[in-house]
Amino acid sequence: MYPTSFRFHLQSLAYLTITNSSSCVTSLQLEELQWPDGEQEVPISVCSLPCKTGERKKKVKGMPCCWICELCDGYQYQYDETSCRLCAYNMRPNSNRTACQHIPIIKLEWHSPWAIIPVFLAMIGIIATIFVMATFVRYNDTPIVRASGRELSYVLLTGIFLCYIITFLMIAKPDVAVCAFRRIFLGLGMCISYAALLTKTNRIYRIFEQGKQTVTAPRFISPTSQIAITSSLISVQLLGVLVWFAVDPPNTIVDYDEQKTINPMLARGVLKCDITDLQIICSLGYSILLMVTCTIYAIKTRDVPEDFNEAKPIGFTMYTTCIVWLAFIPIFFGTAQSAEKLYIQTTTLTVSMNLSASVALGMLYMPKVYIIIFHPELNVQKRKRSFKAVVTAATMSSRLSQKPSERPNGEAKTELCENPAADPMSEYTP
Repeated sequence: MYPTSFRFHLQSLAYLTITNSSSCVTSLQLEELQWPDGEQEVPISVCSLPCKTGERKKKVKGMPCCWICELCDGYQYQYDETSCRLCAYNMRPNSNRTACQHIPIIKLEWHSPWAIIPVFLAMIGIIATIFVMATFVRYNDTPIVRASGRELSYVLLTGIFLCYIITFLMIAKPDVAVCAFRRIFLGLGMCISYAALLTKTNRIYRIFEQGKQTVTAPRFISPTSQIAITSSLISVQLLGVLVWFAVDPPNTIVDYDEQKTINPMLARGVLKCDITDLQIICSLGYSILLMVTCTIYAIKTRDVPEDFNEAKPIGFTMYTTCIVWLAFIPIFFGTAQSAEKLYIQTTTLTVSMNLSASVALGMLYMPKVYIIIFHPELNVQKRKRSFKAVVTAATMSSRLSQKPSERPNGEAKTELCENPAADPMSEYTP
């Protein structure tokens, strides 16, 4: 920059006209002047130019009339000529950084691609579940439905239905009621499903383990006992939810940190329920424990002949479900720091629950519905058998399924299959 005195002399020279004794006029040719750094324009003879909007003046040490213009960056706005201030945590600077404005609030929308896929799966699952339940109610007294353990079947179908319903609660606009229902149903559907399956597998295991030692039927294998055991397992989940309600009542929050980007114009506040990732896992933890326990019993009963019970279909169901949830956990926690956390975690959670429910529905009930509707000739009553006969037949079938070299006394394999869908204890005579 050039001092003010220079500008005064320069302007004087620029407009100075010299008249000599011969009246010859000579003018100063500005275009012929050479300026530093090859500049073509006449330099402005001021120390500092005025700052632009959104910039503050930073004084130059030792030069009280000079300053440097600094942009108010990040989430700062221009408070006055010489200072910038940070906007409140829920606000961002406007386009010219002269004031603050509220950060837009977003939520997972129904039309979002992240929501369309789980909603579609849930709707298909709900329709299929209602169809299966209606079929079972319509043919409630037929052999195949009775052999499936009607009471536990209806409990399991209810749990499957709730696993699909949670999708709509997870995508719905958060409010106190929605957040409360999320806490209740988040783990309840899975808990009901795996409590029923665990009760079934435990029953099968006890029947055939005790059958190896005695012909006396084990305790607590009646339908009433099975419902009581299942209800006890479910009550643990409900008790945990009640404690959660008492300690931390449901509420909604707007999370401004989740999508607070470097560029304030892209910042968004996320409207969501006051539920942390750890609380979600804890809510699902008991259901996962039931699932793992059920899988262990499914492994223990894997050698029980499938001609007599549902052990193998339950086993396949649990193995597949474990794979689904083993894939869910790293995805859920691996995206905790992502700007798309809201979408990825919600979609991953709902899809995992939908897949778990679909696996159980498809493997355990669709084959029975197929027989009921398309092959009613197979849905016939078999003769009742005593507990001793059932266990003896199961033991013989287990032996005959071994390799010839492993069969004691060279036993020959015979056919013992009566009803592939039947549970032996549904027809035994005590």
